[in-house]
Formats: sequence, structure tokens, C-alpha cells
Amino acid sequence: MSRSVAPLFRPFTINGLTLENRIVMAPMTRSKSPGSIPGPEVAAYYRRRAENMTGLIITEGTTVNDPVSSMDVNIPNFHGDALKGWKRVVEEVHGVGGKIMPQLWHVGMARNPKGNVANPEVPSAGPSGMSKPGKQVSEPMTKAHIQSVVDAFARAAADARELGFDGVELHGAHGYLIDQFLWEGLNQRDDEYGGSMLKRERFAIEIIEAVRREVGKDYPLILRLSQWKQQDYTARLAPTPELLGEFLKVLSEAGVDCFHCSQRRFWEPEFEGSTLNFAGWAKKLTGKPSITVGSVSLSGEFIGSFQGQSSEATGIDDLLARLENDEFDLVAVGRALLVDPEWSRKIHEERYEALMPFKPEALATLY
Repeated sequence: MSRSVAPLFRPFTINGLTLENRIVMAPMTRSKSPGSIPGPEVAAYYRRRAENMTGLIITEGTTVNDPVSSMDVNIPNFHGDALKGWKRVVEEVHGVGGKIMPQLWHVGMARNPKGNVANPEVPSAGPSGMSKPGKQVSEPMTKAHIQSVVDAFARAAADARELGFDGVELHGAHGYLIDQFLWEGLNQRDDEYGGSMLKRERFAIEIIEAVRREVGKDYPLILRLSQWKQQDYTARLAPTPELLGEFLKVLSEAGVDCFHCSQRRFWEPEFEGSTLNFAGWAKKLTGKPSITVGSVSLSGEFIGSFQGQSSEATGIDDLLARLENDEFDLVAVGRALLVDPEWSRKIHEERYEALMPFKPEALATLY
């Protein structure tokens, strides 16, 4: 590796929140919270990253208060008794000078009622009750249920601020509930929540606006988006820069401060004719800060991790060059930080030989 790591260690500010550097811990589901309550070991897990120079931690997905929001009883809630556990997490991270935001989540039709879930007798919820394009397994969400979920996101954001979190991220990616409304493949509604791209954005916009009303204008709000879906890796919400600009504009105006742009491989161009990746286009089109993510510092992309594939540590010269050119503003690191809490410090000290490979077994441990 030949490039200076200095671009990664410049401060950055999002809506009044100043981060010491550009490294973000990406949200990664761990299913290590029995009874949906994060315990002391979860707090220690996040603290270790904060005390080793990770500029911002975005927690694993945490589920809002809806009977069918979660797909595993070991995934942490962000309501009820779980809030005491999250208070401990905030205190541990802030105690070592770190910054942290919860990722607020509803999994929608990704929930399998026959799995290890709460309320298994209740069908999963989605815009059209479809688990994948063309496969309807439950009734579409009622407008009353839609409104209750909007309210649940707003309440969770208010709780996050009250607990002392530094901001919130909304999970609008990867084929979960918000994304199910955005994606025509799973949203076949014929009311005000379905149809054109703008109408399919209504659910996301209502959540963003409701969150803003609860937390105020001066509280950082990040929205995670992806073109690809777990149900279809080739899916695209916006196949051209023009459509992406229209798509992002209304989300930005609704109150998003920063776009977290998920790719399976961050270095891949989003559109032909430009080297800009997804995060690069989001920043260019909206003027808002953006976060890039996708196989940073590793040889293999993360989907392979769930298929038993390991990944070797790799260089980050391309990442540094893009960051130096301000293509995007922040860099989210997933598996490399999952397996090694000292990843950020090792990069800062240029101890590249000490970077650890990722092995799928790491998914079972809170290092």
C-alpha cells in the first residue's frame, strides 16, 4: 500500500455532529441479544471498536415496535425493556469518546413466521404481502398498519435521542420493509403507496418526516439504501442517473442528512460512462454527504460469507484515492471490523501486515 491514509482520518461533520475520522462501523446483524435485549457483552463489543479509532458506529439492525418487525428473537429490539440495554451501550461507547447511532429496522416480508420469531401466529407484513416478486404469501398491509409502523419508527427515533445516541439510521435497503415499498418488484399496490416511483416512496417519506418531527432539525438522520435486494441481486430502483436524481431528491427534501449507499463491491461504477460508485452519485445528485460500503479491505463480497467463503485482507489504495477526491465522505467497514475491533487503529498506524482475514466462523462470535 503506497497512498497516505490521511484522507481517512480527517474530521467530518453531519448536521452538527463532528466525527474524528471517516471510518464508520457498518450495521451487521449479530443475533446475540437473547430475548431481543442487548446485554453487557453487546455493549463491550461496540466499545472495543470505539476505543480503537472507529469514528462512528452504526449498530446492528434494531427492530421497531411492531408485532412482526423482527425475524429472530435474538435480534435486539429498540423498544420496551431493550432500551435499558441500549442505554448501557451508549454509555460504554461515549465513555471512550466514541459516537454511535442505532439502525432502526422493520424486516417486513423477510420474516419467516415458521422461524425463531415472536408472534409466529401473525402473518408477516409487506406492501403487497409478497415474499419475492410474484409470490404472495399474506395480505397487503392495511393503511392502519402502515400508519402504526410509521409511528413506531418515529417513537424509536425519539427514544434514541432521549437515550443519548448521536443520531439514527433508517434501514431502507436490501429488500426489507421500507425497501419493499420502494421496489416495484414487491410493491404492486394500487393506492397512494404504489404505482409510480414517487408514490412508492411515500412510505419512506412519511417515516422520514415523522422522525424529523420527533427529533427536530438538529439531529443527524442517515438513510441506508441499496439498488440490489436479497431477493434479486440484479434489481435496480433507479436504472439511470436521471431517475436516481428524482428518487433521491424527495428523500433529501423530506429530511435525510446523509445517504448510506450499499453496494456488494464499493469499487463498481453505478452507471456506464462514469467511474462514480453509488455513494458518489448520491453525493453528486443531492449535495448531501454520502457513505460508501461494500467489501472494504477484503477480497470477497459479503454474500459469500453466508455460503462459507473466507476473504483475505487487501489494500485500500483505490478507496483512499476516491476519498481524497471527495467522491464520497465516509467509509463503512463491515466484516473487516466485525472480525477485528482494532482495524481502524491498524490502518491509522499502517500496520497492514496485522490486518486479519475474514472467516465465516467469525459470524458466531462477538470479538
